[in-house]
Amino acid sequence: MTKKEVTAYSQQTFESIKHIDENGAEFWLARELQIALEYAQWRRFQESVERAKTACEASGLNVMDHFADVGKMIDLAKGAQREIADIKLSRYACYLIVMNGDPRKEVIALGQTYFAVKTRRQEIADDLAQLSEDDKRLAIRDEVTIRNKFLASSAKAAGVVTPVDYAVFQNRGYQGLYNGLGMKDIHKRKGLKKNEQILDHMGATELAANLFRITQTDDKLRRENIKGKEKANETHFAVGKKVRQTIAELGGTMPENLPTPEKSAKLLKKKRLKRVGKK
Repeated sequence: MTKKEVTAYSQQTFESIKHIDENGAEFWLARELQIALEYAQWRRFQESVERAKTACEASGLNVMDHFADVGKMIDLAKGAQREIADIKLSRYACYLIVMNGDPRKEVIALGQTYFAVKTRRQEIADDLAQLSEDDKRLAIRDEVTIRNKFLASSAKAAGVVTPVDYAVFQNRGYQGLYNGLGMKDIHKRKGLKKNEQILDHMGATELAANLFRITQTDDKLRRENIKGKEKANETHFAVGKKVRQTIAELGGTMPENLPTPEKSAKLLKKKRLKRVGKK
């Protein structure tokens, strides 16, 4: 499909089944999304839903705010009706569902692109806008951890096997996003100690840019069934560079020029756990 065809298909497939509730909020119904994503069995679709719920919870968000159980009436023979279980999904919930679907299916790959772009720009921004900067950092940092595991799995399937291979692969992604700066360069630029992780010393905006790099690289490796560590490295670099280009087009600050927070995400998480333990 051309870019224009993909856009048209996405609008028709996902926008056409969008609903608006009494408060003006967008939502989708799981039964309709199941059909749009070409799942023949509800049971199979539910597996993706459950994985999405786990990812939502791990991100520090309230699952019920994004996955609300509802009933739906269906028509039977002779005018009879029966209520079946359904789920009212937020845009973010749809995003998580397609990210946990089978990227080998073209419609899933299209859904991943559509909901990734729309969600990051709209619902996630709205939700995170209500949080403090520290809470935003922790929520995104947790999701980065989860998505990096998915990326590691995709990279391994592509041929990135040894620890050294994976270090090179990760470095190429950073170089694409940070205009040639690798992990050691970024580490030094932030003035970090040897055992400190650069992801723990990023603000919410910088983390969000890296999260998009991670999810889109994972998607591309799986969708295009890329094989060979060199091709995987090239893919990671290209995606990072594309994310950087998007930031530039939007007039944003380049990631290497964003300020480094005074406190690490690791320290913030430790303090939060202490507060929870005292309650």
